[in-house]
Amino acid sequence: MLIGPVFSREIAIAPRRTRLYVSRTAYGLMLLVLIATAWMVLTGTQLVRDVGDLARFGTILFQILAPLQLTLAMFFSAVLAASAVAQEKDRRTLILLLLSRLSNSELVLGKLLASLLHVLVMLAAALPVFMIVALLGGVSFGQIARVFLVTLTAVLGCGSLGSTLALWREKTYQALAMTVLILVLWLAVWEIVAAGALGQSWWGLSCRTWAIGFSPWQAILQATRPFTHGDSALGPLGTPVNLFLLLAVTISVLLNTLAVAMVRVWNPSRESRGVQGNEPSATNESIWGTERDARHPARGVAGTTAAAAQRPARSRQVWDNPIIWREMRTWAYGRKTLVIRLAYLVLFGLAAASLVWMIRTGQLAAYADGAVALVPLLLLSLVLVNAQAVTSLTSERDGKALDLLLVSDLTAKEIVFGKLGGVFYNTKEMIGLPMLLCVYLCFAGVLSLEDLVYLLGGLAVLYVFVAMLGIHAGMTYGNSQAAIATSLGTVFFLFFGVATCMRMMVALSGSFQAQLHPFLAVMIGGGVGLYAALGVRNPSTAIGVASFLCPFATFYAITGFLLHHTLGVFLVTVAAYGFTTAAMMIPAIYEFDVATGRTTIDEQ
Repeated sequence: MLIGPVFSREIAIAPRRTRLYVSRTAYGLMLLVLIATAWMVLTGTQLVRDVGDLARFGTILFQILAPLQLTLAMFFSAVLAASAVAQEKDRRTLILLLLSRLSNSELVLGKLLASLLHVLVMLAAALPVFMIVALLGGVSFGQIARVFLVTLTAVLGCGSLGSTLALWREKTYQALAMTVLILVLWLAVWEIVAAGALGQSWWGLSCRTWAIGFSPWQAILQATRPFTHGDSALGPLGTPVNLFLLLAVTISVLLNTLAVAMVRVWNPSRESRGVQGNEPSATNESIWGTERDARHPARGVAGTTAAAAQRPARSRQVWDNPIIWREMRTWAYGRKTLVIRLAYLVLFGLAAASLVWMIRTGQLAAYADGAVALVPLLLLSLVLVNAQAVTSLTSERDGKALDLLLVSDLTAKEIVFGKLGGVFYNTKEMIGLPMLLCVYLCFAGVLSLEDLVYLLGGLAVLYVFVAMLGIHAGMTYGNSQAAIATSLGTVFFLFFGVATCMRMMVALSGSFQAQLHPFLAVMIGGGVGLYAALGVRNPSTAIGVASFLCPFATFYAITGFLLHHTLGVFLVTVAAYGFTTAAMMIPAIYEFDVATGRTTIDEQ
């Protein structure tokens, strides 16, 4: 094939995997369940009198499902593309591909399209469901075509970004974190532009047109409208949606051109060359070599050359727990993590400036408004903490260092708590800065002291939960890409998925209490999915209870939060997510062999 044997192999092997059929079936069923649930909500709270009411229902449903699909597609295309390349690097198989006769374009484009295959299949499965929505009225086939074109080009752009960054960066966490941060920063900047904060027009085009042309979120909102008004300044392009399609394809081409040109310059990296040449590298420093030399100096000296023995020996004191020592005292995840922290600081500065401006203009005078304004930053920090946790295990597994951990004299508690401590230390900015903003809201009078205590306590429990979830997924799944997708997908479902259900409830009716029963199917289905994901290798009653408890707890927490039931929200959050954390932590500590798969054959 034109794109090379990498994609040809994926096309041939993918139909043999059960997860391809499970993923597309589950996605199609999820959309159908959401449609049926929305219909139950509508008929249970309102009276459908004529075709006009049915058409309005179709319009509202379409305007909810289209952005939901875009968000899912962008998120998973970026994560899967980045993790697919990073997995090849961690397993040192990318070097073998570079030694083969594959051309640069066959390697880059083949790997990109192979990683996007699952997302493209899911979009193909969703097309008939959207056609059903068109039969309700209020939605034309032209709108559906525009929505899918915007989604496909956004998927290609996000996948190209994740693939290019993963080819450039050495560490999995660097690739994932930089991909997520760039996407969030990109969307945030154009949301500011769309709001008119930087003026009303640039170079003859309105800021609204610029935002639609560069932001997939603004483009999908525009594409869902029945009529897309053109802009005479765009000339032959006509509408801002067409501008987005052109720019998205152009950005994808530029990113892949850069990756094709630089793939053999970036790889193998300096760090990989240092390891292969037996050169010391702080980034790839092995905790086992350091611990061995610290505990047994004679062994370290015996293995050195005569020239090295003449040099003054450098040694560092290793802590009792070498796991957390490596996480905190070495560049275990590369020196480029400083770039990730800098990018997060930029996003934090934008969020803080927006909060200050909204407080001074009186837009954040209420409790709910003040805390809701922090939601994007808080969700981003949860995702980054989870990504750090899951990659801390998958990198060890792919680098064959996990095998050394399993045969060492380290206890399960040392490994698990050492990894958790390293996660919190390496993401201290992502955890501490949002909490500082909460304190600022308290001083500004938006939050009371009681609300602040509940908010900080709930956030602390959630941070521990997402960190333990990443450790659990990294130990449970032998395939790094599956572990990363499962871990981040669980966080995505629990917070964004439940919030989408509530968005549907608000759009169709304003009563939360009367609409809980129609959403039981969504909650139960989500619980089944969580149980299948979290208990795939080591199922337990506690994991089952936690899987069904978390969606309902999140639903209640969001509802109670909007109704200012702060104590109830705090207690439910601590109880549900604290229990779930314990349900994952206890097997990890006391059944470490089973949890890591040492007693079974790892997934390939």
